[in-house]
Amino acid sequence: MKTSAGTAALLAGLMLATATGCAGNPGSAANRAAEQPVADAAVSAGVRGAIAGEPVLKGSEIQVDTVSGVVQLSGYVSSADDVATAAAVARTVKGVKSVRNDLRLK
Repeated sequence: MKTSAGTAALLAGLMLATATGCAGNPGSAANRAAEQPVADAAVSAGVRGAIAGEPVLKGSEIQVDTVSGVVQLSGYVSSADDVATAAAVARTVKGVKSVRNDLRLK
């Protein structure tokens, strides 16, 4: 009987240590997922700022959305050159992995 109780206590301790260890791991998938929206929001803000600072794109109606570093540009611009310029400007922002350009001409 002593052996069964000792084994049960040992197993319970190991299970607790395993569960606790996963929760505190800063590189765990759960912690990376929690950090992702903040990083994406910062990337979107950076792209918006870069676009706003580009004189050619003043007055354009460009929306920016970012998911896992992939930036989606949508909205309206005046010319095909503006479509290309917006994508090029977005690619210069730190954290941008790729750009999906869904801009349309007015």
